[in-house]
Amino acid sequence: MKKLIFATGNEGKMKEIRMILKDMDFEILSLKDAGIDVDIEENGHSFTENAYIKAKAIAELTGEITLADDSGLEVDYINKEPGIYSARYLGEETSYHIKNQTIIDRLAGVKEELRTARFVCAIAAVFPDGTTLDTFETIEGRIGYEEKGLNGFGYDPIFFIPEFGCTSAELNPEQKNEVSHRGKALKLMKEELKKKL
Repeated sequence: MKKLIFATGNEGKMKEIRMILKDMDFEILSLKDAGIDVDIEENGHSFTENAYIKAKAIAELTGEITLADDSGLEVDYINKEPGIYSARYLGEETSYHIKNQTIIDRLAGVKEELRTARFVCAIAAVFPDGTTLDTFETIEGRIGYEEKGLNGFGYDPIFFIPEFGCTSAELNPEQKNEVSHRGKALKLMKEELKKKL
């Protein structure tokens, strides 16, 4: 079976990725599964650039088809922060509980209609022959007033989705994959991969 490496060590992401790509004829490996421990400097100026930096580095290292995503939260009221720095916001070792509370605190007293935010996801694919593909998707929502829900990870507990009346972390995994930024970008990527392979 062909291997496909997804350049992440995030197990929460890997669960979502495996669910969406499960019907493809690939062994889907995380960096950990593939025994890769490298530090890749994400110094791009956009989500798409950062996804390519990761995918290219791992594809060159392994010679395998490699996918990477760069995703994050943009909060309009605070100039689209944390943006491309979402994982590194307040330091990589800082817990998301602290990161989430900090964003809630920064929006203290801000009216509902000004609490708009979106999750953004760019996915890049790099093939052994050097060809590339990329997809980009978002989901719009608002910043909640407290953390709610246990199904998600990262900023999911503070990301309120009006049409569902709950946070991203309160959706079940199937619902989340249907509507999330990563779910939508992965499905687009899956279609692109099917055309190419």
